[in-house]
Amino acid sequence: MKKSQLALPNMTRICPKCSYVRKPTDEAPEWQCPSCQVAYVKASGEAVSANYGRYATPVAKNKSTSAALKWAVILAIFGAGLYFGKPFWADKQASVVSTARAAQPEVTLYATEWCGYCAAARQLFDANGIAYTELDVEKSSAGYEGHKKLNGNGVPLIVIGDKVIRGYSEGEIRSSLQPWLNKT
Repeated sequence: MKKSQLALPNMTRICPKCSYVRKPTDEAPEWQCPSCQVAYVKASGEAVSANYGRYATPVAKNKSTSAALKWAVILAIFGAGLYFGKPFWADKQASVVSTARAAQPEVTLYATEWCGYCAAARQLFDANGIAYTELDVEKSSAGYEGHKKLNGNGVPLIVIGDKVIRGYSEGEIRSSLQPWLNKT
């Protein structure tokens, strides 16, 4: 064995297998190389200590520090999610508020007196507090001309803002007027 590899008191210990120089902070037992786990006390001829063959108890980590660090990381991730996600939920919330406060779009009903679907449209508007203008296509020239201009092919013809609904479709009417319908 080389003289540099011998474990002498007050000298650093070097592993005969991997040439690892043992540091004072290594947690492996004195008789074992921290790098390759080879037992090198057996071959050195040194006196065996009372801890020979036993693993050293690892240094206990401070659990409160680990827990605090873990919670700090979790809170940082949560905060980043809120900060970077704010544009998505803030825009939706703002659009709901602005739509609810916005004035109802102009609703025009091109209808006739005898049409059952026209009556159903009137009833839907009245029951939900929707303000609308009704133009009879048989009795008023404004109603006839407006119906003709929109290429009307039947009644009812409902105009909500810029949207034209041909015929009576309660689902389409409700979806177009959703923010202004009475919540009953």
